[in-house]
Amino acid sequence: MREKAEKIRCDACPVMCYIAEGKPGACDRYANHGGELVRLDPLTVIEQGADTLVPFLKTDEAGDWNGDIVKGERRFVTAVGAGTTYPDYKPAPFIVSQEVEGVDMVTVVTEGIFSYCGAKVKIDTDRHIGEERDVVHVDGEPVGHVTTSEYGSKMLSLGGVEHLTGGTKKEGRVTCDTLMKLCNREAVEMVVGEGEHAVHVIVQAGEAPVIDGEVERLMRVGCGSAAIGMFAKQWAEIVDEVVVVDDHITGVLSEHQAGQVLGVKPTGIRIKGRRSTPGRYFQVASPGRGWGGTDIDDPLTILGEWKPAQAWPGLRLFMVSTTGEQWAYYELDDDLVPQLKDAPLEVRQSAERVAENCEPSVSSVLFMGGAGGSLRAGVTENPVRLTRSVRDALAKVSCGGAEAYLWPGGGITVMADVMEMPSNSFGYVPTPAIVAPIEFTMRVSDYAALGGHVEEIRPVERVDFESARRVGPGAAGHDPMARGHYRWKDEG
Repeated sequence: MREKAEKIRCDACPVMCYIAEGKPGACDRYANHGGELVRLDPLTVIEQGADTLVPFLKTDEAGDWNGDIVKGERRFVTAVGAGTTYPDYKPAPFIVSQEVEGVDMVTVVTEGIFSYCGAKVKIDTDRHIGEERDVVHVDGEPVGHVTTSEYGSKMLSLGGVEHLTGGTKKEGRVTCDTLMKLCNREAVEMVVGEGEHAVHVIVQAGEAPVIDGEVERLMRVGCGSAAIGMFAKQWAEIVDEVVVVDDHITGVLSEHQAGQVLGVKPTGIRIKGRRSTPGRYFQVASPGRGWGGTDIDDPLTILGEWKPAQAWPGLRLFMVSTTGEQWAYYELDDDLVPQLKDAPLEVRQSAERVAENCEPSVSSVLFMGGAGGSLRAGVTENPVRLTRSVRDALAKVSCGGAEAYLWPGGGITVMADVMEMPSNSFGYVPTPAIVAPIEFTMRVSDYAALGGHVEEIRPVERVDFESARRVGPGAAGHDPMARGHYRWKDEG
């Protein structure tokens, strides 16, 4: 009778799975292979200085990556596929040294387990997708909320420890799955708000957002007032009045400072809404999915009666949205009522010019996480020294080799664009928490000074790259080992 193979215990995270022969653990990151614990995903290495870089983005020129391995002059070992050490006091899985421009550098590499993490999502659209603080749901579970809008974009704050651990088990699982998919550049369908105000949104990093089944095309050229300022000279030569319809700041040419400087005479137009400064109006309509992010389909609804002392029959009125996708041309009749007319060629070209100056709508996903004392212990026996070294520009933080923005204040809280990171950089553990790559690069001498695990350093030549996944840098070409990042950059 064949003896049943024993399970082995995985110590890479707090779950401590018992894994049967030939099976993966609960996280799908580790498996039992012949009684040995193995990492399923390959170590990912960035080839700096490669002649031909592997594109991370789909482009017309480069097409999709065909899987070819690039050959570069210098390797940067990322934390993607590097594995995790647990308990916390164990040294990081890879502590790799190499000489860079005559300086002995070391990179400490680990796949960190982040309970305090989330994603900041930027959606380029004028459409109203929800009020600030509206809850975002995935599979019926709350995973985040709408936060403060930015210029031409709606913003979502997703994840965080409150959703990962502070709600029901299902909420934690769904939140973790949502974060992992978004950060791995997969599409996620979510619902913002509830009931009749619910908006269905599909978000995928690097792709156009889909809102209530409609693919967004353009990001606004500016607010209504900004559009007047940009195109006033062109418009003043072809029409008598222009209204740029905008949920936030609607612009009116004849009243705006730009129109005044150009000598545009008063037209007697009246705008419904709250006048801010000349030619700038707030709250002309409610937020929605119509013209300029308002709820209107007929732009004339934001106009009041024209002032007969200033308006005149035949007055030429051009109304346009902030993306140029909606526009209309009118002329006032004898009763000073706007009548829709066929637009002259120069007016049609003007609408096209507005759209031409709009950038394509894109969804952007930034991973955000805090490196706690446990993660830092894999770098040094005295974690606070690592924090100080990062603050003093003696150590550089990166995520999968990508630029990591370091937030001010205490701790090491970073934010990174997932499009700059290698594909499939993120995983999970079923506690639940996100597994994300993080690297700390510094001089070997500085590493020793902060109490690092110097006895674990191995030269890059001794790392087995035979089964590694090799990629080129992201589109920004970030190099964590470049001396310009460090306080000592001007030293000889």
